[in-house]
Amino acid sequence: MSLTTGERILQWLFRAVSGFFCALFVLVSPRRKAEKVPPVTDKLLLISAMQLAEKIRRKQVSSVDVVQSYIDRIQQVNPLLNAMVKDRFSEALAEAAHADMVIEEETGGEEVLADRFPLLGVPLSVKESFFLQGMPCSTGLISRAGFVANTDAPAVALLKRAGAIPLGVTNTSELCMWLESNNHLYGITNNPYDTTRICGGSSGGEGSILGSAGSVIGIGSDIGGSIRMPCFFNGLFGHKATPGIVSNDGQLPPSSGLQDDLLSTGPMCRYAEDLLPMLKIMAGANADKLSLSSKVDLKKLRFFSVVDDGGSPWTSPVDKQLVEAQKKVIQRLEADLGVKVKEMSFPQLKYSYQIWETCMALPDKDGKPPQSFAELLADGGSTVWPLWELIKWIFGKSDHTLPSIGLALMNSKPSPFFLKQKDALQHDMDKVLGTDGVLLYPSHPLLAPKHHHPLFTIYNFSYTGILNTLGLPVTQCPLGLSEEGLPLGVQVVGGKLQDRLTLAVALYLEEAFGGWRDPGAT
Repeated sequence: MSLTTGERILQWLFRAVSGFFCALFVLVSPRRKAEKVPPVTDKLLLISAMQLAEKIRRKQVSSVDVVQSYIDRIQQVNPLLNAMVKDRFSEALAEAAHADMVIEEETGGEEVLADRFPLLGVPLSVKESFFLQGMPCSTGLISRAGFVANTDAPAVALLKRAGAIPLGVTNTSELCMWLESNNHLYGITNNPYDTTRICGGSSGGEGSILGSAGSVIGIGSDIGGSIRMPCFFNGLFGHKATPGIVSNDGQLPPSSGLQDDLLSTGPMCRYAEDLLPMLKIMAGANADKLSLSSKVDLKKLRFFSVVDDGGSPWTSPVDKQLVEAQKKVIQRLEADLGVKVKEMSFPQLKYSYQIWETCMALPDKDGKPPQSFAELLADGGSTVWPLWELIKWIFGKSDHTLPSIGLALMNSKPSPFFLKQKDALQHDMDKVLGTDGVLLYPSHPLLAPKHHHPLFTIYNFSYTGILNTLGLPVTQCPLGLSEEGLPLGVQVVGGKLQDRLTLAVALYLEEAFGGWRDPGAT
């Protein structure tokens, strides 16, 4: 689709100005040494959660040994990453010992255990924004430094009830609303493939600890790409479920207005085969709505591809290596399955950020507007004045990060024009996908950026955020590594309630492109 002359000029100006400031920032920033985590040497760390659960049930390995292996790995990599911000290792080992005892005492056999406790004895990491009993839940707010959860979020409770053993909680961006996991309470989290690069946000600590093989499965939340971007940057699988399937309760910040329609809680993991079982557990009674047990014949699906957002002036061009990776996916699909992947374009995608911003500002059904970001920063305490916080930040005195202050300064209101664009895009996308269509779309226009560089490309999350506004299930899938040794990936989008289709494609792509790669072995 072509841009108007005005849009081309605006695009050039925006990229020139952001490029100038980005270059200036690089010049004045202290040089960081690029490091990556050590290679994995413990074979227990290279087994999927479902296979681990099976081995534990069959007494081929004890849960205590598995949990200890992951504790050892976390202790090895976390000093480099700052991904896990609070552990519960002693409690986890005690729970692992109890899981082994349950297996010893079970008289009904392995099938009974698999049905009652499908994740019995398997380690789990949890995004710090979720309530996990006995663990902090601050989302990086200094004012919440002393808060300890006395209950579990529903999705966390379901995973624990299935036998999963939480190892600890992982870092987020401040109040979960930025592309990089950094805050003044816990500090900044690094990418395991290159510590000078971001791990993503807001589920970035999860992405980092999983990508480094410090965890096998994790739980994240996604209102604008907060599962998919960290999974992309850290070479993982992650699923943004159809909204309303997995409970969003028990996390901070709570959604308000119509934001719950955009927010999805979902699984993050290194192995594609763990996605569907985790989603089934986390969905609870709602799992039946997704028909997850129904077999998917990939040869009978209709495949589509969109190469970019149509040239929005606000977003970066898609990296050539990501374009090439998506082409390779198309070639493999057509060669292996005998399908034809149709290239599509949707004109409304160039308004992705504005559509997302408008939807985030919509009032609830009673007309009550969502909480402002400044109110969320205050967390029920003294009023936060964004301009004053900006002045304090300049002198290094603010408790808040620059991205959070910037968000608090914004006062978005719903735009009728962009609501019309959203409705048009929704209609076209739903019509194209139906109940048997799958769409390939870039996870992000860039490979994992250097630390703080998203400050100059703030709209690039639009590639994930737009899909939240449409309420579609999306699975982020890794596609190997770039020339720089950074993860490549693609989003696989399905129609509403068609989560099983994107999860089936994820299994195929893992087999075709190798899935997660050990960052220490590259």
